[in-house]
Amino acid sequence: MHMEANHEEKRNAALKRALLILSCVLLSIGACGGPLIMRLYFIHGGKRVWLSSWLETGGWPIIFIPIALAYYHRRTTEGPSTKLFFMKLPLFIASAVIGLLTGLDDYLYAYGVARLPVSTAALITAAHLVFTALFAFLLVKQKFTSYSINGVFLLTIGAAVLGLNTSADRPKGESDKQYIAGFMMTFSSAALYGFVLPLVELTYKKAKQTITYALVLEIQLVMCLFATIFCTVGMLINNDFKVIPREARNFELGESRYYVVLVFSAIVWQGFFLGAIGIIFCASSLLSGIVIAVLLPVTEILAVIFYHEKFQAEKGVALALSLWGFVSYFYGERKYSKQKESETKNEKEKEVEIGKKDTPETAEVSQLDP
Repeated sequence: MHMEANHEEKRNAALKRALLILSCVLLSIGACGGPLIMRLYFIHGGKRVWLSSWLETGGWPIIFIPIALAYYHRRTTEGPSTKLFFMKLPLFIASAVIGLLTGLDDYLYAYGVARLPVSTAALITAAHLVFTALFAFLLVKQKFTSYSINGVFLLTIGAAVLGLNTSADRPKGESDKQYIAGFMMTFSSAALYGFVLPLVELTYKKAKQTITYALVLEIQLVMCLFATIFCTVGMLINNDFKVIPREARNFELGESRYYVVLVFSAIVWQGFFLGAIGIIFCASSLLSGIVIAVLLPVTEILAVIFYHEKFQAEKGVALALSLWGFVSYFYGERKYSKQKESETKNEKEKEVEIGKKDTPETAEVSQLDP
C-alpha cells in the first residue's frame, strides 16, 4: 500500500514537472513574440491602442481546445457522468474581477509599446518583479531569502537606470510628452501585473474547491473573456471597429498581412497567459514573474536584431543589472530548495525510526509490563 502511494506521488510529481516545462515554453513564446508582433503593428502604420490591447486576450476561445481535450480524457477514464466545467460561482466572480484588471493592464501595456521601442519597454517591464514580490509577500505570505531580495533590488535599479536618459531612443516624430507618457504607462502596467499574478495565486488558495489544471484553464478562460469585454468597450467608444478596414488598406506590409499580424498576435499572447497561469499552478506567482523577467533580455536582443533599435549604454547597464539579479535569485532559490529537501528527508527518517519503535511486538511487551 505504501509503495503504491509512493508510486502515485512520483507520477504526480513527474506530470507536474512536465506541465511546468510546457508552461515555461508557452510563456517564452508569448513573452518574446507578443511585444515584437505588437510593435510590428505600430511600426508599419497601426495606430489603434485599444485594438492592440484587445488582441492580448482576444484569443480566449483557443482555451476551449485544451478544456475539450481534458474533458475527453476524463470521460474515457471516469465515464459519461463527468462534468465539462467545474467552476463554482465565487470562483467565477473572482476570475471575472481579475479579468477586468487584466483588461486595464492590457491597455496600459499596449499604450506603452505604441510609444516606446520594444527593448526599452521590456526593460521597464522588469520592474513588475518588484511589485510581484511585494504583493506575493502581502497576499500569499511568500518567503524571501537574502538572494531573492538582492535580485529584486538589482532589477529595480536596472529599470531606474533607463530613466536617466529617456530621450536617447525616442522614435522619430514623437514628442517628449508622448515618450514620457509611454514610459509611465508601461511602468503602471508592470505595477498592475505585479499585483495580478499574486492575486491569481491567492484565488487558488482561497477557492473552496480542489484546484486542478482543468479548473485553472477555466479560470484563465473567464479572465481572458472579461479582459476582452473590457477592451471591446474601449474599442466601441474609440470607433476602432469602423477604422480597421481602412487601416488594413493603408498598412505598409499589405492588407492581407495586416490581418495575419492581428491573428498571430492574438494566438501568441494567449500562449503568454496560459504559460503564466500554468507556472502559478505548478509553483508560485513569484516564479512566474521571475520567468517573465528572465525572458526580457531575450526580447531586447530580438528587438535590436529585427527592428534595428539603438542599444545605448543605459540599456547595457540595465541589462547587466537585470542578469545579475536573475542569477542572484535563482542561486538563492536553488540553495533554499536544497535546504528544504534536506529538512524533509530528515523528518521522514525520524518518522520511520518512530514507526519501527512502535511495532506490535513492542506494544505486547509494554502491555505485559506491570
